[in-house]
Amino acid sequence: MGALLRQYSAGSALTCDPVDQGLLNRGYRLCTTRGRYFLKHHFDPETADPGSIARQHRATQRLADLGVPVAPPLAGTDGRTVAVVGGHAYALHPWIDGGHRHGGQLSTEQCTRLGALLGVVHAGLERVMPAQGRTPARRAACADPADTFALIDRLLAMVRRRRPADAFDELARHRLLERRALLERHADRRPSHGGSVGWVHGDFHPFNLLYRDGEPAAIVDWDRLGVQPRAEEAVRAAVIFFVRPIGSLDLTKVRAYARAYRRAADAGPAELAAAVHRVWWERLNDFWMLRWHYERGDIRADPQFPAASALVMWWTREYESVCEAFAG
Repeated sequence: MGALLRQYSAGSALTCDPVDQGLLNRGYRLCTTRGRYFLKHHFDPETADPGSIARQHRATQRLADLGVPVAPPLAGTDGRTVAVVGGHAYALHPWIDGGHRHGGQLSTEQCTRLGALLGVVHAGLERVMPAQGRTPARRAACADPADTFALIDRLLAMVRRRRPADAFDELARHRLLERRALLERHADRRPSHGGSVGWVHGDFHPFNLLYRDGEPAAIVDWDRLGVQPRAEEAVRAAVIFFVRPIGSLDLTKVRAYARAYRRAADAGPAELAAAVHRVWWERLNDFWMLRWHYERGDIRADPQFPAASALVMWWTREYESVCEAFAG
């Protein structure tokens, strides 16, 4: 810690407490003789190389210059924003007072501002990021139902081996059988390809947005900054923000959010409707929470599973209403 702080002339550490919200980050609330900071340990192998981190840092600084609420990193004594100590990459950010809010805690007007904010982020990234980077190196194909059926069978076998079965196992089995039947009915609706791409935050959800006094104070965690279909990020974010505990979406709030996003990002209704279909298909074929639980023994996502798994069923039943909320 001392070697790291010397690189930033940030004084001596008084306290260093883990920030435990989120699933993939390692962050610390750091108090020193010079002030309060957020210390981020970049440890994800996919995003932790210093070059990628420096690109994220340049993007956030340029967005800050445009007035977007972000928390750009501090530069060290050598002018760099990435510090490598003991083979590990770190960044030091100013501490931002604030808290996280999910969609149930937002008024309709705040949902409008949330959609506008993401639209401003996408539009701002178009201005500040290099045009030559706007073609993704490899466009991922939409999920193949044959692969999903094989995954369902594998997960079911793992669930059956659990003795004694607990409540999570029972729900997992129910949802896997339910999803297999649902996918059999809709296997012919596989999307052909993704939509128009641009630079996106990559992980826009409640734990990566800090609020203060009812207003967004900072968008954080830019590890997934990259070139992807923009409208799909807008849909994914809304699904996370506005899912209810019973597994439905608050479509009134989705509509306010989506209209504001379309205006700010200059995205048309057809683009959003196509994104809704692709994200629905993605959710229909996705079992990452169960894979974490059964393949990795990682239970951190378990609390999200009941609502997320119920959402797929509800979304399929209410498909037209969801499309109208995003594109109407």
